[in-house]
Amino acid sequence: MTPGSEAELAELVAAARGPLCIRGGGTRGLPVEGEVLSTAGLSGVTLYEPGALTLVVAAGTPLAEVEAALAAEGQRLPFEPMDHRSLLGTVGDPTIGGVIAANISGPRRIQVGAARDFALGVRFVDGTGTAIRNGGRVMKNVTGYDLVKLLSGSWGTLGVLTEVALKVLPVPETEGSVVLHGLTPERAVAAMARALGSPFEVSGAAHLPAGPGGTPRTLIRIEGFGDQVTYRTGRIHALLAGFGEAHVEMETRADWADIRDVRLFHDIAGDVWRVSCKPSDAPGLAGRMDARGLVFDWGGGLIWALVPSGTDVRAKLGTFGGHATLVRAAPETRARLGTFQPEPAPVAALTAGIRARFDPKGLFNAGLMAPAA
Repeated sequence: MTPGSEAELAELVAAARGPLCIRGGGTRGLPVEGEVLSTAGLSGVTLYEPGALTLVVAAGTPLAEVEAALAAEGQRLPFEPMDHRSLLGTVGDPTIGGVIAANISGPRRIQVGAARDFALGVRFVDGTGTAIRNGGRVMKNVTGYDLVKLLSGSWGTLGVLTEVALKVLPVPETEGSVVLHGLTPERAVAAMARALGSPFEVSGAAHLPAGPGGTPRTLIRIEGFGDQVTYRTGRIHALLAGFGEAHVEMETRADWADIRDVRLFHDIAGDVWRVSCKPSDAPGLAGRMDARGLVFDWGGGLIWALVPSGTDVRAKLGTFGGHATLVRAAPETRARLGTFQPEPAPVAALTAGIRARFDPKGLFNAGLMAPAA
């Protein structure tokens, strides 16, 4: 099913009696049972005001189309959404609705926030077939219950997005990175913490324990006007003088795209996990996973881990202040371990209650966020 309008979508949902697999671009490879309900027919920019830094776009619009429209005006999506296709071996075109539904946020999250923080408003169809609007198209009109943030990160289990209103930002004139070599994870996290605690507006902090040539590489990114970037990277370089060999590289966009998309793990066999944690806990947690490959992003607050197929990373980590998501694995591993971190019983009860209110017939992406059986 590929409805061409919100009204048609609402009619299809109201008439549905069985589960529906909500699909944007189909690039994240998650197995969901049910008849496919595609948002591809809900496409196009409906309002773009570059002077007001606001964009309203239909949820099925390809992400590349959104980024091209913004680039023509010297603007961008601030939250730097990841492209999963090479990591997961999927095809298709990521959509802006899929990005918001999954709250996909890249390295710049440590500076500007997540995708949900730039969603001003949404339109969606709930499980009864009712079209709902929440938030606004400009910042001054964002009032009422914040369903925008509730829908962001719900992975299509609460409603089918039909339109999103976003705040966008200008593309900076240039960028550069302070690059450190040979650090252990503990030292790298300490260096990133020092840089992030400085007043120099770091927009990316990542560590590759096995970077190019197999040697550890830590990157601290600065973005802005040319003279500002030169000054701030120089100050960060001096600030991190005690951490060993370091230098400044300009125009490191390709390096950050590789970090964003976890290119280090492309075409390498094994399961991929995404662990969100306190940065100070990251080195210890990484040491428990017996990983074949690691990438630390968000100053250590995000760990990407490549592990042998079938590894239960959650069991290895035990109880910790964060969550572990299974991103890439064989279907049998996903069925055994589940994709998302199991919720504590009180939180799970609240979650079930919210889903029952928004999707009383249990139509949308049934079981996607449920714990493994």
